[in-house]
Amino acid sequence: MASVLDGVDQRTRLAGENRLELLLFHLGSSQVFGINVFKVQEVIQCPKLNKMPNANAFMHGLAYLRGRTIPVLDLGLAIGKGAIKKPDESFVIVSEYNQTIQGFLVDSVDRIVNIKWEDIKAPPKGLGKDNYMTAVTRIDDKLVEIIDVEKILAELVGIMNDAPSDELIEAGMQQKHRIFVVDDSGVARNQVKRTLEAIGMDCILAKNGKEAITMLKEMVASANGEQIDLDLVISDIEMPEMDGYTLTREIRANDNLKHLPIILHSSLSGQFNKNMVEQVGADRFLPKFSAQKLAMDVEDILGIKAAS
Repeated sequence: MASVLDGVDQRTRLAGENRLELLLFHLGSSQVFGINVFKVQEVIQCPKLNKMPNANAFMHGLAYLRGRTIPVLDLGLAIGKGAIKKPDESFVIVSEYNQTIQGFLVDSVDRIVNIKWEDIKAPPKGLGKDNYMTAVTRIDDKLVEIIDVEKILAELVGIMNDAPSDELIEAGMQQKHRIFVVDDSGVARNQVKRTLEAIGMDCILAKNGKEAITMLKEMVASANGEQIDLDLVISDIEMPEMDGYTLTREIRANDNLKHLPIILHSSLSGQFNKNMVEQVGADRFLPKFSAQKLAMDVEDILGIKAAS
């Protein structure tokens, strides 16, 4: 199975071209699921796991890999599809999200596919807040569900309660600013929105880059030649239809929008993304998710001075 991920590091060049590669896998049924290869470190046969007392129901155990201990989550159980029936015969997708390493227990791993972000769509409306789908696509006429991993991790570790310090809240409350937040994950959007509102900001929300650039152009048209009422854009990188890198390029190419400061805020971490920030013209890269760091970066870019 290690051969499935040969050359993953080289595949990162797809980022910034509005393309990605998906690792396809199954959770005990014919339904196909996907995860961005860029977030995957390796795929292994499920090793011996140590159970954790009083752990969350979908925490299957701890694995000791490459000199480190990582939590392994039963992904089927986490999204309400039922527990993986034969863990010893299953696989673990070792991945990095939000600056943490964890493993996802899956029934089987299929293959890697190369796809355009524009071919990945938002999930159908009306699914309700309890679904774990962040996007969908079709591969070989089969529906592929892309899971909202950030929602799973938020429920597991409670990062939804993260908040900025009182000093940052006091500094930010002195002046209103309008910030455009772009993220396909409802959990991530709400995390950012809560943080910004805590420091006195007003938020406009969009679910992906394509929706965002459409809304921005509509603001320009409505402004009748005046500068639009917007102070900052905070965008995820991975999004259906148009990723954050492409959105940044679109903004920088528009004479009426190119002045806007842009923070790319993503669970994708590493030096590669910091380099891409410079290439596409964003002002800053910020790994998810720390409410304190987000508030500090926003207030820094907007020139707000924290209370002494």
